[in-house]
Amino acid sequence: MSSQEDQFQPAPPAPADSSNDDGMTWWYRWLCRIAGVVGGISCALAGLWNCVTINPLNIAAGVWMILNAFVLFLCEAPFCCQFVEFANAVSARADRLRPWQKAAFYCGMAVFPVILSLTLTTFLGNAIAFVTGVLYGLSALGKKGDAISYARIQQQQKQMDEEKLTGTIEPQAL
Repeated sequence: MSSQEDQFQPAPPAPADSSNDDGMTWWYRWLCRIAGVVGGISCALAGLWNCVTINPLNIAAGVWMILNAFVLFLCEAPFCCQFVEFANAVSARADRLRPWQKAAFYCGMAVFPVILSLTLTTFLGNAIAFVTGVLYGLSALGKKGDAISYARIQQQQKQMDEEKLTGTIEPQAL
């Protein structure tokens, strides 16, 4: 083989990405990411608005909301944080988390400011960040089963219940 043929050899297949084995489709993954970015924007704006007060709990909730926005941007859209050196490392680590872990983290992160100061600003500002957690939680549940398998399971349970009532349970061969 000549050196020119070496240049055009097909690249070996890339190793399987660990984030693709969680059962999420590409559009749902993008929906979660977009919800995270919009949630970060709403947290940042509402957090800034919350900080313009003299109530210390509102200020604490506003600062927490701004931190939530930063974490959401870091995990879901690291290109928004190019000035932070560790943004890509944090994003890669967040991508390796399971969807239920992201759901628990995002929902818990969004509930804390609302507990600190229950106002309309904190509630609406954290709502989209909470929805991001709910979307990841729904993806952790997995795909919906088909109706045929559910009907078969239901029929088997009904048959077992009838056998228990009549007392005609016979051992089944495996």
